[in-house]
Amino acid sequence: MLSALYYLLLVLLCTLFMILSALALVVCYPFDRGRRTVHELSRILVRIFFFLPPFWRQRVIGRELIDRKKRYVIVINHNTVIDIPALYYIPLNFRWVSKREVFKTPFFGQFLLLHGDICIDRGHAAEALEQLVRDGKKWISRGASVAIFPEGTRSKDGEIHRFKAGAFTLAKEAGAEILPVVLDGTKTLIKKNLAFNWGNRITVRVLPPVPAERVAALETHELMQEVHERMCTALGEVRNEKLKVKDQK
Repeated sequence: MLSALYYLLLVLLCTLFMILSALALVVCYPFDRGRRTVHELSRILVRIFFFLPPFWRQRVIGRELIDRKKRYVIVINHNTVIDIPALYYIPLNFRWVSKREVFKTPFFGQFLLLHGDICIDRGHAAEALEQLVRDGKKWISRGASVAIFPEGTRSKDGEIHRFKAGAFTLAKEAGAEILPVVLDGTKTLIKKNLAFNWGNRITVRVLPPVPAERVAALETHELMQEVHERMCTALGEVRNEKLKVKDQK
């Protein structure tokens, strides 16, 4: 019952913020082509979403590693839809890369359009990569970072699986740094029966960026392997720390 009421509240909040975002896009577009205002409204919505349940906890590690003046290709492990709002704890203006099916989802699809997020057709790999690089470079030139799930799909077991080349190709083409981010705890926020886990804990760990010079120097497959290994190690450390905390209680 409580979960149903919270879903209803979220629908109302999303509707309100969608209207505000549309107004902000129209009013601010002439001087805000990076859509920072629309992005900040989404950050406020996310803060409300996570703040209202009194026992939810969110922890961000490594925030100090981010240079807000830089534009990154952000790579994140992917477990569930909750990964999307969780990333808004990162203090950067960014555009998502998403498959076109998500753009048809109520609320999510409309928000993606208002944000200017990048829509790709995964059924046509070559065209999808070309569009990712073209649109990604456009947004980076406008002052926004680009966020990508390099696995290309959700992990069913919570582990980080093989990466696809798109994010790393974009970073090379755009001359951008890569910012790895590891998420833990997003998979357990919504139970299988769609009820919320009211005692959930989420950890967002930011890893040191891969400098643009190293991005350019490494072959794409070497870059993918290096970032993959770093993210797997970081995820293991986050989980081990969580187990130690449980054992101490």
